[in-house]
Amino acid sequence: MNITEALNWRYATKRMNGHKIPTEKLNRILDAARLAPSSYGLQPYSVLVIEDEALREKISAVAYNQPQIMEASHLLVFAAMDSVDTHFVEEFIDLTALERGISADSMEDYKNTIIGAVNSFATNEERFHWAAKQAYISLGTTIAAAAAEQVDASPMEGFDPKELDILLGLKERGLRSVLLLPLGYRNTNADWLAGMKKVRWPRDKMFIRFPRASSPA
Repeated sequence: MNITEALNWRYATKRMNGHKIPTEKLNRILDAARLAPSSYGLQPYSVLVIEDEALREKISAVAYNQPQIMEASHLLVFAAMDSVDTHFVEEFIDLTALERGISADSMEDYKNTIIGAVNSFATNEERFHWAAKQAYISLGTTIAAAAAEQVDASPMEGFDPKELDILLGLKERGLRSVLLLPLGYRNTNADWLAGMKKVRWPRDKMFIRFPRASSPA
């Protein structure tokens, strides 16, 4: 199955059947989340991987009892950093230097560029929204990877982020919840959306090409 076939296969699954995802499939999906691009490669977010049913039941209560949360194999919670600071950037530079076998000092200019960028936001709230956008890039990569594994995924913004942050102790980790992503397998008998034709805008409406084709004289 190529990527186009996989994305045509997937849909925002509303009901799942509780079957567990094999470990090797789950790990490949999580690796995709980890390998997703982000601004400067900084990855100012974390992904919580929740299998525990008791905890998911508590999460369900602050997410309008959407059934996928309990019916999924695993629940991913994408959480962005509340405020990216200089220390985090320095940690990233040290990791990059270690992985590439170079000195951190040789990356001083790059480090200062990143620090200047994250400090350019007027408020911490603006900095958080920037970090949340990076988490969404990882979300998209994760959804595509799940589809390639024929694992269903249903992105959710319908939850109380303040209550979820308290429940998961995210403030203590310097994080704020952004979105939920149940992973599992579709229940075609219970899901009203299963089997329906995928609806997307046609190519000529979605894509604006430059240069435009010239009109006939």
